[in-house]
Amino acid sequence: MARALLYIALFIAALVAVTHWQASRREAVAQAANPPVGKIITVDGVKVHYKILGQGPDLVLLHGASGNLNDFTMGFAESLSDRYRVILFDRPGLGWTDRLPGHGGAWNAAEESPLDQAALLQRVADQLDVKNPIVLGHSFGGIVALAWGLSRPDDTAALVLVSAVSEPWPGDLGWTYTVLGERLGGALVVPLITAFVPQTYIASSIESIFAPQKAPPGYADHIGVGRTLRRESMRANAQQVNASRPHVVEMQKRYGSLRMPIEAIHGDADTIVPLSVHAQVLMGDVPNGNLTVLQGTGHMPQHTAPGQVIDAIDRAAQRAGLR
Repeated sequence: MARALLYIALFIAALVAVTHWQASRREAVAQAANPPVGKIITVDGVKVHYKILGQGPDLVLLHGASGNLNDFTMGFAESLSDRYRVILFDRPGLGWTDRLPGHGGAWNAAEESPLDQAALLQRVADQLDVKNPIVLGHSFGGIVALAWGLSRPDDTAALVLVSAVSEPWPGDLGWTYTVLGERLGGALVVPLITAFVPQTYIASSIESIFAPQKAPPGYADHIGVGRTLRRESMRANAQQVNASRPHVVEMQKRYGSLRMPIEAIHGDADTIVPLSVHAQVLMGDVPNGNLTVLQGTGHMPQHTAPGQVIDAIDRAAQRAGLR
């Protein structure tokens, strides 16, 4: 019995070692293949990756879950740079931005709340001389955009919410976020995914996010899926999303104080962040909202209906008196 237990312990140790070796190898390859596309600034000890394009009124773009600022740079941000100064950020723990102090590590399940994330990015924005911006948030970036507006109501010209998380949702988010967002899952399951997830699963996940539309050619390589699958990024994303609902509940109570123009644009075929749960409810919570529903459109309109999203930005700018 003692010998059997010893063999089991040795097998587990070997499996753990091989998993972390393979995860580290994949992370090194992903890091080399996806260098920063912008600049990195350090604020309060936290490194934040950002990129600035163009000139004009300030427009901040906040990406969604499991993403990075490259999600806006397949022509979308570039098409806005002729009339806006476009400021793109990697959110905490994602892309090339660090996690906040006290967060991160295999056994640490502390999440950065939407308000925490907004506060960090606002400090960076101050360093970049961002003034009275329009703040656009896609998907989970939408709740961070709302946190930005709540934190700085007098210095936020407008909000543009694209397929955005905004309201408390019924039920849970599924076993993936539940497992990966907890200490045990973050420590044990995340490395297995980083090390061994097949390309077919990645392709299927992207397909489901874009459905019923198709992802643009080269999307996975452009956003650098390998960096999203890093152990620390996966933990950050899962923890932030998994623990977000109580923060959303508290934030919703304050939505009536958001007096700036709010443009929401949402596809009625979005199954990731359903229109009926989020944008339609939000319109009853804010005093100055306008909702554009995209018929037959899924979760990624910045790629599949970019002209209509740009129109929403221009409307926000006009309503805010910036154009």
